[in-house]
Order: sequence, then structure tokens, then C-alpha cells
Amino acid sequence: MTQNDNDRTDQSLIALRRILRATELYERSLAQAAGLSSAQLRVLQIVAAKAADGVTPSALATQMGVSQATVTALVDKLVARQMVTRQRSERDRRQTDVIITPVGAKAVETSPDALQQRFVKSFNALQDWEQAQLIASLERVAAMLDARDIDASPVLTIGDIRSEQDPG
Repeated sequence: MTQNDNDRTDQSLIALRRILRATELYERSLAQAAGLSSAQLRVLQIVAAKAADGVTPSALATQMGVSQATVTALVDKLVARQMVTRQRSERDRRQTDVIITPVGAKAVETSPDALQQRFVKSFNALQDWEQAQLIASLERVAAMLDARDIDASPVLTIGDIRSEQDPG
């Protein structure tokens, strides 16, 4: 291996570490600012966007790319903090809707921009070919880390979204 190869390897590891560190720092700032995990904030954002009608837990699970059990755990934590409520659906009495409360709406208003929102804005500004190249490169990195079969949602967070602990 040449010195140039070593430099590139180091550069790639530094870039990966920066991504991991940015995610970790965001989690901390979010926990301090809003007292929420990024997954909890994402639930609040989705529910807030559908404020008039509420949203079913299954729709939340689908939109977040996680299991219904994960959404149930997240919603339970938000209900306990009086940020959302559950109520029988007006459209289908067999279902329950998750509705944001004024406390939850305030948390969404005052929380920092989600890390993934910043990424999405920058990613969407790229040309199609740049987006495709970036996706291919990230998929390759995931494969190099034996992570291709790991279940993941589009919520940038550290740790396992299914086993989060309440901050504080």
C-alpha cells in the first residue's frame, strides 16, 4: 500500500467519523433544546403537518420506515409528556388518530432544524446524476461495513430507534 493509498483511507475514515459525529452532536443539541430524540421530533413533525385530521400509527410507521411497535413506543413517550393524544378516528371508528397538543406544537416550533431536513435540502439541490452517484457511494460504504441488511429508517439518529431512552 502506498502513502497515497493510506492518505485516501484516512480521508475516507475522517469523512465517516465527521458524519457520525454530526449526528451525535445534533442528537445532543436536540435533547438539550427540546428534550426530544430526533425520532420523537419526527413523529411530532408528521403529526403537526396533519394537525387538522391527526394521523394513524400505521401511517406514521409507513412514513418513518419503522415498525408499528416502534411508533407505539414513540407515541407512548409523547403521550406521557402531553405532546400528543390518541383519540378515536372520526373517519374510521376502528382506528385511533394521534393528535398534536399545544405542548407538542410548541416543541416543534422551538426545536432546531432536524439534521435530515438540512441534508434533504442540500441533497435536493444536487443534479440528478450527483444524487445517483452519492446514493451509489453511500450504498457501497454501507456494504463495506456489512450494513446492507441492517433495517434503517430515514431518520438520522444515533443508536437503535427501537430502544431509545427518554433524554434527561
